[in-house]
Amino acid sequence: MTRDEMSAWLAEGPRVLDGATGSELLRRGVSAAGRLWGVGALLEDPDAVRRLHREYAEAGAEALTAATFRVAPYSLRRAGLDDRTEELASLAVRLAREGAREAGRDILVFASQTTLEDCYRPDLVPGDDTLRHEHAVTAAVLAASGADALLLETFNTIREARIAVEAAAATGLPVIASFTCISGGRILSGEDAGEAAGAVFLPGVMAAGTNCTAVGDVLPALTAMAAATPLPLVVYANNAWYEEDSAFLAADPVTPDRYGFCALGWITVGARLIGGCCGTGPRHIAALASQVLHRRS
Repeated sequence: MTRDEMSAWLAEGPRVLDGATGSELLRRGVSAAGRLWGVGALLEDPDAVRRLHREYAEAGAEALTAATFRVAPYSLRRAGLDDRTEELASLAVRLAREGAREAGRDILVFASQTTLEDCYRPDLVPGDDTLRHEHAVTAAVLAASGADALLLETFNTIREARIAVEAAAATGLPVIASFTCISGGRILSGEDAGEAAGAVFLPGVMAAGTNCTAVGDVLPALTAMAAATPLPLVVYANNAWYEEDSAFLAADPVTPDRYGFCALGWITVGARLIGGCCGTGPRHIAALASQVLHRRS
């Protein structure tokens, strides 16, 4: 997909993104999904990954996110899997396309790219030279996988996000940039969400926004971002999926119908690409799609 095509696609929105991969596979008993947040499932149970993509397509998603969240050479190198980087990236994209075809859909596939270190630990972000090299290598691998766009997600600092975005944009593919936010319209590092969105307003970036953010913290973050950038907004919230290292996500789970209703408020402030992050599943996307398609009609 070209950037002009992506811009036109979003202009027809709002559009529906899929829901969680890692947390939903774990909920279904695919324990391998916990290894490198999805890589284990690619290695041990690719059929489960394909089935989940099919279900999201059947639920109404208009774009699927390939399970490439930790398919970066930086991550795989530590696991002794760096010689399988290209193979795993291509497999992840292929499984998404196969799932869509099984659902009778021909829809977009985004390749996920995230922080080099733990996405909940802004204090661990490496130096700029490491960021430039590793994100450039990762972006090139993902661009070669056959994805339609690069989805840069769960970033926790402006510094790493901007470097990653520059690397992703250099591939020529459309780029979407998303930050994890906390209360008060801030990203996880404490920096202002509006400043974060403004920092990634660069050539090639089609949308900016927030993901893996508690449902109750989404609207302040989006409002700050809407005031700081002319870009369409992307949002896919965390639905009470948290552990000790992510207590900021603690909340009561939101039902699928309630999640779809919340999306109406996000659309009001400029969201044009809306899905679900950790703790959501196909039922949330079906409810969301019902609301979004009604809004487009």
